[in-house]
Amino acid sequence: MIVVEDIHKHFGGFHAVDGASLTIRDGSITGLIGPNGAGKTTLFNVIAGLLPPTSGRVTMGGEDITGLPPHELFHKGLLRTFQIAHEFHSMTVRENLMMVPGNQSGETLWNTWFHRGRIASEEAELRRKADEVLEFLTISHLADEKAGNLSGGQKKLLELGRTMMVDAKIVFLDEVGAGVNRTLLMTIADAILRLNKERGYTFVVIEHDMDFIGKLCDPVICMAEGKVLAEGTLDEIKANEQVIEAYLGTGLKNKDAVA
Repeated sequence: MIVVEDIHKHFGGFHAVDGASLTIRDGSITGLIGPNGAGKTTLFNVIAGLLPPTSGRVTMGGEDITGLPPHELFHKGLLRTFQIAHEFHSMTVRENLMMVPGNQSGETLWNTWFHRGRIASEEAELRRKADEVLEFLTISHLADEKAGNLSGGQKKLLELGRTMMVDAKIVFLDEVGAGVNRTLLMTIADAILRLNKERGYTFVVIEHDMDFIGKLCDPVICMAEGKVLAEGTLDEIKANEQVIEAYLGTGLKNKDAVA
């Protein structure tokens, strides 16, 4: 689905991404791991249109999407979540979901004057879909709660729910487990697996929790110093001497430390 070819992203003399190439298979849940400063989030931002690459190419389904802005990629089904959730804190959880789809009739002044019936019909359908998403994520009880009052893990579920309000094809999740307790993290993992198996979502996941990666991801790609270092199953990655060196700088002395 996504092919990244020799992407470079430089900030002055600093090469945050330094010739990274990788392929994301349609229907996969791909894990992207690596030590802090490896270039993972910068690569996400380049693919998702938040940063222009210094050089290189990104294609989606064979179409060149290099440098397209996020709103255009959104309409192509490429969505990205963030390590720190970006909710509308003063709106309810349901309202946050209903805000997601674009080109709503109520967005134009003309329609608010002359097509109120159409707006009401669309809002009813959006409400129905939002409630379906909340039930899928097992957070229906939070529908009328202000989003700003949610816990960190609940906000991550809300971000995942936003991707379900449109026809997402591929979703990039940046440290979905950061600041989330173990029980809620497994709820998030189960939701990702169901979306993958039941609805055909493709996911790419940046995460430091190797138990989470092991539950979800195949393949796993490891980055270090802006480059793709290795790709394979999690067991293969954990046994890779270059990967261990990147994390520890101590060769094969302690493979378990990668986890």
